[in-house]
Amino acid sequence: MRHILTIAADEWRFWIRSRLALAGLLVMAVLLVVTSFVTAARVSHERDVRLEHQQAAEERFLAQPDRHPHRMVHYGHYVHRIPGQLAILDPGVDRVTGQSIFLEGHRQNSAMFAEARGGASLGRLADLTPALVYQLFAPLLLIVLGHSLIVRERESATLAPLLAQGLSPGVLIAGKAAALGSVILVMLLPICGLSAFAAAQGEALLSGLVVTGTYALYLCLWGAAALLVSALVNQRGMALGILFAVWLLAAIIMPRAAVNIAGMVEPVPGKIETDLALAIDMRDVGDGHDAGASAYDTLRANLLSEHNAERIEDLPVNFRGMVALYSEERLTQLLNEYAEAQMAREQAQAKVIGSFGWASPFIAAGSASRILSGTDLGTHHRFLREAETVRYEFVQGLNRAHAHDLSYTDDINRNRDVEAFDRARISAGNWQVLDRFRFHPAPAGERLLQAAPFLVMLAFWLAALLAALAYAGGRLRP
Repeated sequence: MRHILTIAADEWRFWIRSRLALAGLLVMAVLLVVTSFVTAARVSHERDVRLEHQQAAEERFLAQPDRHPHRMVHYGHYVHRIPGQLAILDPGVDRVTGQSIFLEGHRQNSAMFAEARGGASLGRLADLTPALVYQLFAPLLLIVLGHSLIVRERESATLAPLLAQGLSPGVLIAGKAAALGSVILVMLLPICGLSAFAAAQGEALLSGLVVTGTYALYLCLWGAAALLVSALVNQRGMALGILFAVWLLAAIIMPRAAVNIAGMVEPVPGKIETDLALAIDMRDVGDGHDAGASAYDTLRANLLSEHNAERIEDLPVNFRGMVALYSEERLTQLLNEYAEAQMAREQAQAKVIGSFGWASPFIAAGSASRILSGTDLGTHHRFLREAETVRYEFVQGLNRAHAHDLSYTDDINRNRDVEAFDRARISAGNWQVLDRFRFHPAPAGERLLQAAPFLVMLAFWLAALLAALAYAGGRLRP
């Protein structure tokens, strides 16, 4: 152990004397601290703003005066996706998919209001998150520091004397690895701080620990790769070139190739094509605003038979409200079919991209990070489903009030005069059909299970590199 610590200390002295290494350490430290602070402040502000908007939307809806129930159906309601606590580390898809949805009858709106602005205070630095720094730039620092760990001893002709004095290759590599490992521990301090802050805000401690472990695993495999190449080649320039090429392939080329291949393997129809197909299918459902349409002949006959009535005016329920209930149910089934099909295709593409984690640890680490932070595509889809549940329940609640609390005669005559219009209003107490909406990421255990395949990929990468490093250490020669 003493020899290992001595070798590690000697490596630190070299890094401190080396301007390039020292500059790299300082730049990475500043980048991690600044991006952590900026992202944490921005996400915390967005969380507070969305909570405020959500509460305001609920209050506005419930504060509406007596109205015709169908006017409230179209008055609609907003729901907002509140970012999880670990979004301060990895905002994930939040800035791409949007975070708010307008809910109304007869249609499903997709998420809107995605962040498109750059960081005014720091140029585009607001888009540079701690997760991206760890995934993309931290490996570069490890490459700069680690590419010369062994090869420098060979170039300076000190490797032979060290081995001749009885220093085993395993101890030498362990000492170099300890030096690089200490750098990784220092680099993990910001993510530990972010995880602790998230836990203090209500995030499960398990999520913070696992996401920190994920990045530790990711950085360790890059450190192992740097040490392995340094042990195999004879020149520092060659080692640096090989490692940079590997980084370029794993972090830049492979993710882009994965996206393109996923688009070809699991194509997704365009919006225009989908809208046209949906419009055709919606014709069979019928227009809920036209109670006289032939699509509702069967409903009319069944209601008349059930209540032993000859005219819809004699029904104990408002036929127009019953049509609204019936058409909304059928339309929602159709819309959900399209929505689920779209989400299934998106998940299929994500699965194809995720499978490239076996070829690129960058993809595996990014996928695990978003899942553990509760900012992945699956979480966004759950938000869409929960928002749709709220939409359907409050719309159907208003339609039931339309059917049972407003007479058919007053309903069809509401535009004759002012008095008739007033009679077609129902009490604002019916607006209580709106449920309080608060979106939260999945429990920590569920997120861990979802991220497990990508953690296995990272563990496989690290195990393979360590095995190769052990083999290279056994064959280490001056």
